Amino acid sequence: MATPSFSSLAAQRTLFLLAAICLLLAPTARATDVKYCDAKANYAVKVEGIKITPDPVIAGKQATFAISASTAEAISGGEVLLEVYLFGFSVHSETRDLCEDIACPIPAGDFLLSHSQSLPGFTPPGSYNLKMTIKNSKQQQLTCVSFDFSVSWWALVADY
Repeated sequence: MATPSFSSLAAQRTLFLLAAICLLLAPTARATDVKYCDAKANYAVKVEGIKITPDPVIAGKQATFAISASTAEAISGGEVLLEVYLFGFSVHSETRDLCEDIACPIPAGDFLLSHSQSLPGFTPPGSYNLKMTIKNSKQQQLTCVSFDFSVSWWALVADY
């Protein structure tokens, strides 16, 4: 039986290492951990998870934030307040009409609130925190959650 040469073993190890790095760094979608703003509050809207695509978010490219949630009562309308922090400093805030991203009224039960947006190409890479508050049309807070996400300036996949 022939013994593999040193150069073929080194080439195989190099290819394996490159493949492993590509898998670790490639943008993907994965569930994101969610924390309620007030752990003791009994929010009317329960957030079950957030999926960010791609993850990490690529500056200058479109990203989608999909929030899985449920409510015991129908929601006729309201607003979504978004606050984004980098290193604890507020870098962006906006208020959106809830019905821009989901058909209203939202019936009781499970629902998916999804929003796609492109971050400016000059967005600094790093770990961000987003705080999301949903209020009904009477300005009553229905939920408040925060979650972390990352922004990168580049992707290993040209078009995803």
